[in-house]
Amino acid sequence: MSRNIFWGVGMNWRFWFGFRSKLGISSLLFLLGSLSGCSTFSAQSQVDSLTSLSPAKASVDLASISEESFMVPGGDPGISLYIRNKRLKTLGSYRPDNVVLFVHGATYPSETGFDLRLDGVSWMDVLAAAGFDVYMVDIRGYGPSTRPPEMSQPASQNPPIVNSDVAARDYAAAADWVRSRRSIPRLIVMGHSWGTVISSVYTTRHPDKVQRLVLYAPVWLRQTPSLTDAGGSLGAYRQVTVAQAKARKDAGLRPGVQLQSDAWFEIWSRETFSSDPVGRLADPKFVRAPNGVVEEGRNTWNKGTPVYDPALIKVPTLLVLAEWDADTPPYMAQTLFTLLTNSHPKKLTILSQGTHGIMNETNRFALFDEVQRFLMDGRTN
Repeated sequence: MSRNIFWGVGMNWRFWFGFRSKLGISSLLFLLGSLSGCSTFSAQSQVDSLTSLSPAKASVDLASISEESFMVPGGDPGISLYIRNKRLKTLGSYRPDNVVLFVHGATYPSETGFDLRLDGVSWMDVLAAAGFDVYMVDIRGYGPSTRPPEMSQPASQNPPIVNSDVAARDYAAAADWVRSRRSIPRLIVMGHSWGTVISSVYTTRHPDKVQRLVLYAPVWLRQTPSLTDAGGSLGAYRQVTVAQAKARKDAGLRPGVQLQSDAWFEIWSRETFSSDPVGRLADPKFVRAPNGVVEEGRNTWNKGTPVYDPALIKVPTLLVLAEWDADTPPYMAQTLFTLLTNSHPKKLTILSQGTHGIMNETNRFALFDEVQRFLMDGRTN
């Protein structure tokens, strides 16, 4: 497979021309390149030349978007999960093909990835403006969700907490709450990084409750070192500082390349490191993240043992990531794609000039457009 871009076709042209500002001019250029037969078409120069136009941003009227936050029961007694919802104030129809639930990765909460406003607009805003009823959830141990009691003690006093099984139970509880709220049998499931494991485990356990599956920067069997595992013994949780976050963000970049401005990183770090009620008071500031995912990586992914069977995923699935992703390199998605033997249709897209955090980088609208296009392909009207 080409390292640059793999495209599926079958677009709804009526949607393209009727809603071109929502998807973005850059995506139309991407599509034209693929349809012309150029399998390694790189749209970076087109994106650069159109950055000042900001077509997707221009289409988002923030005043038209409703935002609500909730604390809902988690997967076990005593656990409460933070959920945020955004949608158009005029949206009156809720269906399996327009309700989305996003879940974060192993270190940072959903709100500073999925709903971080850079240049005044977030990914969540873009999807809401396009007519989706959009939700995000924080698993226990992250953001405003319940922090397990082990996180109030020194990390070394307890074994690692919150693995994929626990997280998938929390996600299931959140998904059930959303489906009940909207009286729908299924919803669109979306995860980033470790969130792709959580959402895939959920999909294999509850195939009748999933409409479509989006795996952004998917995790699979690891052949390279994990950037979340510093080695040594593992306690209940780990602490990550701003300096460590910046070093990880720059992993995989070519010398001299900057995909996120210092101002954008400052916005992200301010919001992210304010999300931990203990770490935000420290100097230097830190976020705490449960270590169950790290222990699981050592015992499963690093040893060639996956925690779910991709053949059990039987819904349309998109795998999307950026070419310079050092956390979940492209070989993971390329291998996983071939194992999704019962997912139809399925699609793998590798975006040019981006890293694991492309959703908060200058080329983020390439990601937004690709995911939105996949979701729109599944819309009934």
